[in-house]
Amino acid sequence: MRSFLRPAAGLVCLLALAAAGCSSGAGGSTDAAPGGAAKSSTPTGTATTTAPTTSYAPYVSATAASATDATGSPALYNLAFVISGGGDCVPRWNGTDAVGDTAVKSRVAALEKSGASVRVSFGGASGKELAEVCSSASALAGAYAAALDAVGSTRADFDVEGAALTDSASVALRSEAIALLQKERSGLRVSFTLPVMPSGLDAGGLALLESANDHSVRVSTVNVMTMNYGSSYTGDMGDYARTAAVAAHDQLEDVFGLSSAQAWQGLALTSMIGDNDVAGETFGLADAARVRAFAEEKGIGWVSMWSTFRDRQCSGDDAASGGAATDCSGVRQSPGAFARAFAG
Repeated sequence: MRSFLRPAAGLVCLLALAAAGCSSGAGGSTDAAPGGAAKSSTPTGTATTTAPTTSYAPYVSATAASATDATGSPALYNLAFVISGGGDCVPRWNGTDAVGDTAVKSRVAALEKSGASVRVSFGGASGKELAEVCSSASALAGAYAAALDAVGSTRADFDVEGAALTDSASVALRSEAIALLQKERSGLRVSFTLPVMPSGLDAGGLALLESANDHSVRVSTVNVMTMNYGSSYTGDMGDYARTAAVAAHDQLEDVFGLSSAQAWQGLALTSMIGDNDVAGETFGLADAARVRAFAEEKGIGWVSMWSTFRDRQCSGDDAASGGAATDCSGVRQSPGAFARAFAG
């Protein structure tokens, strides 16, 4: 997903699926439901289970508030994005702002006032993800830790796409660093945000998950970006989102050895609301409502959107020429309409 500042065979324990047990002894609760309490595991791996809940967890800017941030009463916010500032191993918001910036801390405090949690999202479509520039796994783990500690978060999302997804060296380094960090922080919940097609995750996405397996990374959720499929996909975006979810669900069953229900709960869906970056792809309010209903039916962990900043109708010169706007949806809507649809 884009920056707000720019246009367009080791053991894995899925924490969101505690019923499967985890012989590594990793406990903790899922981030798939409000408050992170849908499931929890005892030290012996026996699960205490409540009804699965699909939560709403939108992507928000870490540096600037939107009037629609709180619409839909999110259980959790994905703070976008921490990347390298340019060729170094220093984490910065959008590559420019220090992770300890006081304005960001104040923003996080305001977001959490309702009881919601925050997840730090690393990567995105713009700039350099830290794994591409850090020289060692320990240095990379330290950079990730600094960003998490700056806002007091125990949740890390890794949005890996574009060239970063096919860079096998950085994929392996990232897995090693996350594993190191989880050894230090047993409660750290990790999600991967990956591009998807109606046919499912591509080879790069599957290789990244296999790398996580090889390094014994404990994965909480795999979040698939149901957007920007390509010019040959001219059908209904809501239908494509559900088709992509079914395909990704089947892949998670295979990669992690899960039951069908476990794979659904370990899955999350993120849609780009309104006009997508690919001409002709428009995700409307009816699509959002259908995706929400589908997620509840299947017991999907959480649903999200890119982004709260775009959850309003464009006016005047807001709409970008030749592509999707960064600060409005490009479709007719009332402010926060997508948030209400995704929240259910």
